[in-house]
Amino acid sequence: MKLFEITETAKKQMEKLLAKNPDRYAVSLIVNGGGCAGFKYEWKFVDSKEDLGKEDYVEEWSGGRFVVDELSLLYVSGTKIDWKEELFGSQFEVINPNSTSSC
Repeated sequence: MKLFEITETAKKQMEKLLAKNPDRYAVSLIVNGGGCAGFKYEWKFVDSKEDLGKEDYVEEWSGGRFVVDELSLLYVSGTKIDWKEELFGSQFEVINPNSTSSC
């Protein structure tokens, strides 16, 4: 059973980011307290495999790798991660069906 879904569009964007940053190991998502709905998502790179926590979740596919730290798994379980391209900016979007409020 998958903990969350990553759309093909999001995977392609992660692959592009990793290709542009070949010294990085993976794209990472961390959920922190704060933001208008109580949580905020922080996107960054993991520099190497050695930087992973022993319980971090790693999803790997041909050309890409995505990491969620152990504590954040609770908050992203059941979500869909997508890449949105818009006229005035593009970003990863976390679609959470369990969310009761948003900004």
